[in-house]
Amino acid sequence: MKRVKFIYNPSSGETLVAARLDEIVALYQQRGYSLTPYRLTFTATTEEEILFDLDRTYHHILIAGGDGTVNYVVNLLQKHELHIPIAVLPAGTANDFASMLGVRGADIVKACAQILDGEFRPIDLGKVNGTYFVNVFSCGLFTDVSQKTPTILKNTFGKLAYYVGGVGELQRFRKMHITIHSDGGDYDGNCIIFFVFNGQTAGQFKLAYLSEPDDGLLDVLIIKGENPLETLQTVFLYLSRMRNQRAYPPGVAHLRCSHLQATCETNETTDIDGQPGPGFPLEITCERAALQVLCPKKKM
Repeated sequence: MKRVKFIYNPSSGETLVAARLDEIVALYQQRGYSLTPYRLTFTATTEEEILFDLDRTYHHILIAGGDGTVNYVVNLLQKHELHIPIAVLPAGTANDFASMLGVRGADIVKACAQILDGEFRPIDLGKVNGTYFVNVFSCGLFTDVSQKTPTILKNTFGKLAYYVGGVGELQRFRKMHITIHSDGGDYDGNCIIFFVFNGQTAGQFKLAYLSEPDDGLLDVLIIKGENPLETLQTVFLYLSRMRNQRAYPPGVAHLRCSHLQATCETNETTDIDGQPGPGFPLEITCERAALQVLCPKKKM
């Protein structure tokens, strides 16, 4: 039987993975896999425990949790140069990375079947100041809402907890001055939000609708911030017209690049996949095909 490590976060999201653990193990066994569960605790010994027997004899690592959980495991693997494929069960609040891969989490056991019926796909990773991100790096208004929202509220109210937290952020509306130099263009000016996407969504809002996670490029989106009223109009126009678009609205600058450097005149909070990110200055690169993912077949 092929070996699979199952790393799950018991505190993550609305889906109770532990309650269906036996069903998940049974499905994997039926498909010819031996599943070894590991319950994430994020203690001082967690990293050592995960690495205890990890090697290339594992067919893949199944990760159950949100984007932050996936980020944690991927950074651990990259740090130790363990190039083992992963699969992602959407068991978090937003599950942006899993959604991008086409894994749906309404029924977590059915999601497992989707994965096992799928294929291996090389996916890019973003890297900022030495730390990897699977979905998005962000800075500015709204971007640390996930960090500030208590886990109990996320698990109880799901994405609604993010939206309520986002409304609360409006009271600290202010612009910041960003300077970006990249191999896909430059930007020097004010903004209220600065995103670097490897994926397409943030909080299940499809913001980077031209982004592809396997093209060797990152999509930089900058919502300009010269005038508060015009900026708010840009945000609402952006969100209301974000489906099936092939261009970004006025007020949103878009760059596609494999490498960028960014500086900011103020000490702004940053976010990586819902977790605290590094401070400025920033060195961000696209690590092409750095991660192998077992996921549903890509629709042509």
